[in-house]
Amino acid sequence: MDTYSILREFADSWMLLAMFGFFLGVILWVLRPGSRATYAETAGIPFRNEQSPAGADAKKEA
Repeated sequence: MDTYSILREFADSWMLLAMFGFFLGVILWVLRPGSRATYAETAGIPFRNEQSPAGADAKKEA
C-alpha cells in the first residue's frame, strides 16, 4: 500500500469524524448559556462611537 492510499483512507474515515467533532464542539461552545453577555458586548463594538464616526477627527484637522 502506498502512502497516498493510507492517508486517503485516514482522511475519509477518522479525520472526517475528528473534524465533525471539532465543529460540534465549537457550536456548543458558542451557544453555551454563560456566553450571551460576552457576545453581546462584542457585537456592540461598532456602535460605541455613535456621537462621532471613526475618523471624523482626522477630517476636521485637514
